[in-house]
Amino acid sequence: MNAKEYLSQAFYLDERINNKIEQIDMLNSLATKATTTLSDMPRSRNESTSKMEDTIIKIITLQEEINKDIIRLVDLKREIIGVINKIKNKEHQTILEKRYLCFLNFEQIAVDMNFSIQHIFRIHNKAIGQIQIPKEESKCDRKRV
Repeated sequence: MNAKEYLSQAFYLDERINNKIEQIDMLNSLATKATTTLSDMPRSRNESTSKMEDTIIKIITLQEEINKDIIRLVDLKREIIGVINKIKNKEHQTILEKRYLCFLNFEQIAVDMNFSIQHIFRIHNKAIGQIQIPKEESKCDRKRV
């Protein structure tokens, strides 16, 4: 794993969390839709209740996964902050933090720091070259994000 891949782990985990949150929203929307089909065939009263229970269980399971992912994201960000803080140049640290912890694009970083985009790229490349990935794999990587 190279430095960019290591630092980008937080972004991808954050994206997965957001995707799961969208899935919960869709499941909640489906769970609240109540449609009735009129038929003269007798039906079991438990059938619709069972489907609703299944949907609720899926929602709860997904919420538990999101909570675990959020804990992993916090741990991973803490780990990445430690790696970034080992760089002595504060400007380099700031760019790496904005890019890999705040998930800003280079254009926004350039505006925030009042630098040209080319200068941001130069600083970023220097900063990436100074990253020392921990010898042990990242906690997040070990758990297969």
